Amino acid sequence: MARRPRSKANTQALQQLLVAFLNLPRKAQLALVILIVIGGAVYLGYRYRQSEGPRQSKNPPITTRSSGPPRPAELVNIPPPEVAFPPGSKDVVFCLWNMENLFDDKPDRRSHVADREYDAWFSQDAVTRQRKYDRLVQILLKLNGGIGPDVIAGVEVESSRAAELLKQALNSHLPPRAPLYQHVAMEELNAGRHIAPCLISRYPIEDVRLHGRLQRILEAHVVVNGHKLVVIASHWTSQLSDDGTRETGGRIGYATTIAELYAKATQKDPNVDLLVCGDFNDSPDSEAVYDRLHLVADANLVTKGNQPPLLFGLLSGKPPAEYGTHFYSGKELIYDQIGVSPGIFDNAGWGYDPHSVNVPTDGMIRFGSRGRRPWRFGTERDDALGRGFSD
Repeated sequence: MARRPRSKANTQALQQLLVAFLNLPRKAQLALVILIVIGGAVYLGYRYRQSEGPRQSKNPPITTRSSGPPRPAELVNIPPPEVAFPPGSKDVVFCLWNMENLFDDKPDRRSHVADREYDAWFSQDAVTRQRKYDRLVQILLKLNGGIGPDVIAGVEVESSRAAELLKQALNSHLPPRAPLYQHVAMEELNAGRHIAPCLISRYPIEDVRLHGRLQRILEAHVVVNGHKLVVIASHWTSQLSDDGTRETGGRIGYATTIAELYAKATQKDPNVDLLVCGDFNDSPDSEAVYDRLHLVADANLVTKGNQPPLLFGLLSGKPPAEYGTHFYSGKELIYDQIGVSPGIFDNAGWGYDPHSVNVPTDGMIRFGSRGRRPWRFGTERDDALGRGFSD
């Protein structure tokens, strides 16, 4: 495009400004130049942000699919109203925890490169292995008034033996008269990495099974006072190997399989008490979590008879700065999540306290870390004196 010629008046004005500038003292000239440069930089920065629009998050909102729930303009956590439970009810504290490569004391010659590292390290280095289990015990037994959660759903566990060793370590450090952990539920899966979910519980566990083809999806039923809670614990594919677009695998595959399990459970029993949890490696507003698993932030949408059946996300719509479970690229992310069925909202069978949901961080953030960055235990190459609790 051709430039527009300057007018004579504009030229004279510029000449007068130049003469005035040259007549200023040198310090005044320098100060004026600095102010002009700073002002220009601030303006350019403002124009750049204005032109590019609001910054997109790593997981921007996805257009709602016809099969999913209506997507609100903004995710806001709206819990169900509290209910009064009948006399004789028990408080049961549930916890989801990523165990960060919890391997046992036996060399199994795992084939995956990451498994080989931890399999050899933990089986040969008894001191480090004990420190790993002690670290988990130390932090888990801080919860529930110092006696630990009643039901623990763990992911990244190598084997049933590793889960049993953790149960034994927990029991050996319980305070006097605290109820013991008596039950472990786990089905090992050798698909990719040899890690899988498990349950460790004070209460009986029934009907343990794995679901999906080569997927880390564990179903187990926890029974208290004759009432069954269906727990589906899973560990979804990492974003390092899945960009979130794979229809038949990856995180969308996990979400689809679990949504189908939930739909079948509601067909058998519309009042089913069901809890879905896991390390989803995705945020509550992602396509996999919101549009495929149908995990929503507004409990008012989660009613019996919905098609597709919806789940209420206990952490959906909550601020990551307060409830973040993962830290990446300088920001907090909610990747570990829990969802419940509408059967949980009544006072029959299982229920939950909306005000009890939290993501504890006390003592679990390394000194000097930014934000809510978890203090990981790390690999064999990391600083042995600075080993934390989980990644």
